Amino acid sequence: MGFGYQVLLPLFLEALFVSLFVQAAKAELVYNVTSSFRGRELVSGCNLFQGKWVFDASYPLYESSKCPFIDPEFDCQKYGRPDKQYLKYAWKPDSCDLPRFDGMDFLTRWRGKKIMFVGDSLSLNQWESLACMLQASVPKARTTFLRKDSLSSVAFEDYGVTILLYRTPYLVDIVRQDIGRVLNLNSIQGGNAWKGMDMLIFNTWHWWTHKGKSQPWDYVQDGTTVSKDMDRLIAFYKGLTTWGRWVDINVDPSKTKVFFQGISPTHYEGKEWNSGSKNCNGEQIPLAGPTYPAGPPPAAIVVNKVLSRIKTPVYLLDITTLSQLRKDAHPSAYSGGHSGTDCSHWCLPGLPDTWNQLLYAALIM
Repeated sequence: MGFGYQVLLPLFLEALFVSLFVQAAKAELVYNVTSSFRGRELVSGCNLFQGKWVFDASYPLYESSKCPFIDPEFDCQKYGRPDKQYLKYAWKPDSCDLPRFDGMDFLTRWRGKKIMFVGDSLSLNQWESLACMLQASVPKARTTFLRKDSLSSVAFEDYGVTILLYRTPYLVDIVRQDIGRVLNLNSIQGGNAWKGMDMLIFNTWHWWTHKGKSQPWDYVQDGTTVSKDMDRLIAFYKGLTTWGRWVDINVDPSKTKVFFQGISPTHYEGKEWNSGSKNCNGEQIPLAGPTYPAGPPPAAIVVNKVLSRIKTPVYLLDITTLSQLRKDAHPSAYSGGHSGTDCSHWCLPGLPDTWNQLLYAALIM
């Protein structure tokens, strides 16, 4: 009996510690999000990211068939999605009205400027969305469209505005060495391509969880230590900290606005929103909110922690909760470039259009 007590007590204390740590981390997330908006509320009287989804017959903002920039993996209507109600939802903040996107105003404000999205396929999702929204606003404007593996662009020639996409799933570098492909948590040589931009919108997270054949590296390096693997959330924290240092060293806030696209959620587990369904497939309406039953993802806690330590102003596009409510907005089975059920990317038109509306609101409010 005494022996069992001695064995079980440390296990109980460890479980209690883990539970308390998770609760504290979630509380810290709520505090950080709230406190980070305090200054903005004084200016605009509005928290753009707390609200609900409402039906709006004037949506969507463009038609996928008329936008030449959409990849097959996001073109849900073209690839057979039978329902259209997911196209008709607008985001309504609780404390103000979200200004309607005005593409001509956006292009006029940013005339002669370069805007770059930096990150993974969620950055691709948002980049294509913004290109479509702008093109729908100025359908007769001349555009130049270039697609390459690492760097793509859409230029609106009449305004001198170029919207670029730099593909880098981790922000930090994957370096080829004698032992194989090494994810270096302290190296960010790719950042040389991000310099000289007037606006930067960063994103990373989804690839940090990939394992097996979909993992694009063989080893991970942290300082002088090289290992086969490590806790992915800790690796994410260290990599994002390296990015934060890059921003502080290389960005002049008087010349460049910096945004971080919050963690884009997935909907592969129906139990997260108290549903009997396996995943997002067949979902047709948003959750009522205001919160997501499963709570915030741990990666969002890491993002808030890192952003709180960066000296350069970085605006968090805190799209996590409002996107968690949109279990209906994924391609699921209606993707032209993604086998199986896609519950991580988003249909276009669709949710990323709201991310860009929020970007526009943050710029003008």
